[in-house]
Amino acid sequence: MQATSLKAVIVDDEALARGYLREMLRAHPEIEIAAECANGFEAVKAIGETAPDLVFLDIQMPKLDGFEVLELIDPGPAVVFVTAYDEYAMRAFDAHAVDYLLKPFSAERFERALERARARLGERTPPMPRPPEQRVDRIVVRDGARVHVIPLDKLDYVEAQDDYIALHSGGKSYLKQQPIAEIEGQLDARRFVRIHRSAIVSLERVARIEPYGKESRLAILTDGTRLPVSRSGYARLLEAMEGSKRG
Repeated sequence: MQATSLKAVIVDDEALARGYLREMLRAHPEIEIAAECANGFEAVKAIGETAPDLVFLDIQMPKLDGFEVLELIDPGPAVVFVTAYDEYAMRAFDAHAVDYLLKPFSAERFERALERARARLGERTPPMPRPPEQRVDRIVVRDGARVHVIPLDKLDYVEAQDDYIALHSGGKSYLKQQPIAEIEGQLDARRFVRIHRSAIVSLERVARIEPYGKESRLAILTDGTRLPVSRSGYARLLEAMEGSKRG
């Protein structure tokens, strides 16, 4: 296969690790290093600005980890995870990573990863949709060049808005393109309850439930927000409240 010009971004919080990858790529003049990043915030910004073909992505980093970076960037680049921890391998391939380089790796192993990346890019097909991730303890939202990190302790409620969800936290609202069913699967069911097809609420924020019409109810939150409660949502809410009392 004839080598084609590619752009790559290197993301690792360790300067030595970035240097090692840079050295590996020196043997491939057809690959331009478009950016080097020391944390997840830098990575999201650089990937958005340079639109690379290939990303070498560390997993454990300050501010944002590698999976959070992957969630915030547009689909397109072939992603090779580079990490010192083998426990993330299954999750990396679930996220449709091209390869998973376990530090320390040899030049031969790096070349195999590069071959896989070229093959993926040569397919010229969009990557498969990313599956819902495992339970999270915070939610990351991209807003243009900015990235917001919302700890679950600060999340008041979630509303469905067409193809987006609105995450409400501390009087502010953040839009994220994600189905409400997917975010529901990521949240701890003991703390967050789907009270309506369009709303998930933090159990800690529910002040009271009031009747509304014949068979409808409203959840009144501690900040005064009023959210509709469906019949099935009311049953789930009661069950969750009983569970929290037992706990």
